[in-house]
Amino acid sequence: MQEPWWKRSTVYQIYPKSFNDTTASGMGDLQGVIEKLDYLKELGVDMLWLTPIYRSPQRDNGYDISDYYDIEPAYGTMEDVERLVQGLHDRDMKLMMDIVINHTSTDHKWFQQAKTSKDNPYRDYYIWRDSSDGNAPNNWVSKFGGSAWALEEHTDQYYLHLFDKTQADLNWENDEVRNQLYEMMNFWADKGLDGFRLDVINLVSKVQSFPYDESAPDGQFGKEYYTDGPRIHEFMKEMNQNVFAPHNLVTVGEMSSTSLAACQQYTRPGANELDMTFNFHHLKADYEKGKKWTDGKLDFIKLKQILADWQIGMHQAGGWNALFWCNHDQPRIVSRFGDDNLYHRESAKMLATVMHMMQGTPYIYQGEEIGMTDPKFSSIEYYNDVETQNAYSELKESGMDDRAVMQIIQRRSRDNSRTPMQWNAAQHAGFSKGEPWLSVAANYKEINAEKALADDNSIFYHYQTLIRLRKEYAIITHGDYEPLCMEDERIFSYERRWNGEKLLVIANFFGESTEFTYPKKEIGEAEILLSNYQDSAPNYSKVQLRPFEAIIYYSKS
Repeated sequence: MQEPWWKRSTVYQIYPKSFNDTTASGMGDLQGVIEKLDYLKELGVDMLWLTPIYRSPQRDNGYDISDYYDIEPAYGTMEDVERLVQGLHDRDMKLMMDIVINHTSTDHKWFQQAKTSKDNPYRDYYIWRDSSDGNAPNNWVSKFGGSAWALEEHTDQYYLHLFDKTQADLNWENDEVRNQLYEMMNFWADKGLDGFRLDVINLVSKVQSFPYDESAPDGQFGKEYYTDGPRIHEFMKEMNQNVFAPHNLVTVGEMSSTSLAACQQYTRPGANELDMTFNFHHLKADYEKGKKWTDGKLDFIKLKQILADWQIGMHQAGGWNALFWCNHDQPRIVSRFGDDNLYHRESAKMLATVMHMMQGTPYIYQGEEIGMTDPKFSSIEYYNDVETQNAYSELKESGMDDRAVMQIIQRRSRDNSRTPMQWNAAQHAGFSKGEPWLSVAANYKEINAEKALADDNSIFYHYQTLIRLRKEYAIITHGDYEPLCMEDERIFSYERRWNGEKLLVIANFFGESTEFTYPKKEIGEAEILLSNYQDSAPNYSKVQLRPFEAIIYYSKS
């Protein structure tokens, strides 16, 4: 059986609003993406993932879709999409589009019809419940804070929204809803796109009794009743049969608060559900008591254990991981787990090395390849994100002083990754000739794509090499995963073995020097495939690792 092409590929995520503005509107657009295709080809990525570009009131930056069949005018037109597909295919690259089918905007015509009357045929497209003693139907909470239920006053019933109140959850128990969604997805597949990234797809099946949640350890009441729900695998198989398989699409599911067992099932051979999954457990290793809006410190041992569990578990089941540090909802990894000041270059390369040598398909988020950092805005006025604004209000109401609140916001806000792409040292980092919708990070004159391309030792070329190595060395795709030095509080190390070959990855995860000692007896000759220092030790038996030093050793018996 032929190996799927996406197993040796690398995907590049584009947040169009912040990528490249060709109209001086202050917002990026599709023509701006087309303009940068040669840059992405130079990086070596195989596929672009576009976050939603459909018509939307932009309450949640496009994840609140009001018309699945239309393009948000600020981004361009359907013709622009067609030109983008053609431009990618001409360069032997592919397009993955983001699709949001757990919920729609309340501006969507379905919801506008549904709220007019309990008897409207579209009423059953959404999830409605009567009040409970004058209150919400149950105690489920929204992932954006507050109740997951909103009262629609005209019909005096509550509708479910697991996210913002303008994002009403669709009723997947309704066959017609699913058929409408599959028809829409086939419309886009017919446009020539090559895959879908499915937003919070594991939340579409809810326990239909909608019970009161007696206990939720992290305060996320209701989560166990809608996460990887009772009919989820049935729905995934049905969607695969109706959309993915007929068009030979590559698919990745965003899995909110999922389990390893669930993702093994979604992606194992013969499951006929999804090709790969995103999980976020490793990016909660710096959450205090599991809560995002805290100033928690990284639990490094926990981070290593989570990544090892998923590497080993998915490999054993034949499943497939989507590998990532960054996306549009996460802080910049070089600011989060690296050092975005003194060891900016070294730590960015180290983090890339550790992730890209694992088994799975790597996803690079725009600007990650040049080491873009969190902007560390000084005031809440600079932040646009609805989740951030809600968190700020809640933290202030809890009695926390503004300085402490802002320290948390600066670390956790989704806007950390949404500042405009830094192309050059010109005004607004070359992103736009107009005033950007979100301020540019202040360090754009030092950190930008133009400067990175002119420097042979830049973070950009390190990523380029990692992408190339995945294509050249089959062990990266097929090898097993054995973690090393799991109790070491400085070193991240693991081995990959396959077909008589061995990869050894050694990384100092911190800014002080440390020593690595190979924990096994057999030590053979090895070559260094890649290092983030020019003169790394050629022998891996005992290595003095400098701050954030990362080395990939390769050997073949």
